[in-house]
Amino acid sequence: MKILHVEEHGVSLEEVHEVTRFHAKILHPKFSSASVVLKYIACWNVDVHCDVILYLAVKRSTVISRLYLLLRNSTQKEAVQEREKGQLSQGYSEFLLSSPNGSLKLNNWFALKNPLSTSINPEKIQLLPADTTPSCCKMIMGNTGVDIEMELIGDDKRIAWRDMLRTDEFITETHSTSAVLGAGGPAESSLTGSAEQQLRSIRTEFVKQVSRPVLDVLLDRLLQHTVINQEEMESVKVIAERAEKARDIIDMVLRKGTESCSRMINLLVELDPCLCSLLQINSVGVPT
Repeated sequence: MKILHVEEHGVSLEEVHEVTRFHAKILHPKFSSASVVLKYIACWNVDVHCDVILYLAVKRSTVISRLYLLLRNSTQKEAVQEREKGQLSQGYSEFLLSSPNGSLKLNNWFALKNPLSTSINPEKIQLLPADTTPSCCKMIMGNTGVDIEMELIGDDKRIAWRDMLRTDEFITETHSTSAVLGAGGPAESSLTGSAEQQLRSIRTEFVKQVSRPVLDVLLDRLLQHTVINQEEMESVKVIAERAEKARDIIDMVLRKGTESCSRMINLLVELDPCLCSLLQINSVGVPT
């Protein structure tokens, strides 16, 4: 008799040392590392089904939107709704778009295309695992009163998803016709003050919303730009809890003054433009 140990993406067999009427005992468990390898391989090659959500607002002559690619039947949708909750009062509306016809590969990258967009940042979106906060693309286009056509293109150049949001859908949901034609609606605001003041004002939301992958890259880039030193990086790197790590990073930079805060803001805008849009921070000049 052997015990079949099943994990989410792998299995292993364990020798049984004693069997009773109700139990099988394993005295020296040594779960196979093969299951770990299988789990690692599977998480990069598994086919998954997805949903696409768009948050959109009309700001005078500009249409601003954020597109998310989410795993179906996961908690990612709730995480995105929590992240975007504060933006709904700022004129944004949620649109559940059509889903891709087939499955997509987990962790693959997809380029967002819109022939009328003036800016898409970042240009590609990654399909992330269920335990990770999903990434998004921020798309800006002129408010010309036309339908919004969107495509996601895989690295193999094939169209993974395509949809169109008709003008009458987002005019009805977000603004009146006069606003769409440029007559009203406030422009998207951003924080003012010094870089240190801006960073301090977003501290709570940054700790709540920044994702673990962004934190890991941000830490490396802060070291690269000499905002922190090797010892400081190592002290933060060992922190397992995401929010605690985020809190340590932003507090460490805040203690270093305006120049360091400016560099962190610029790096954050580069790494997670969607989060920065939500936090209402933009790139700033670095004092010399």
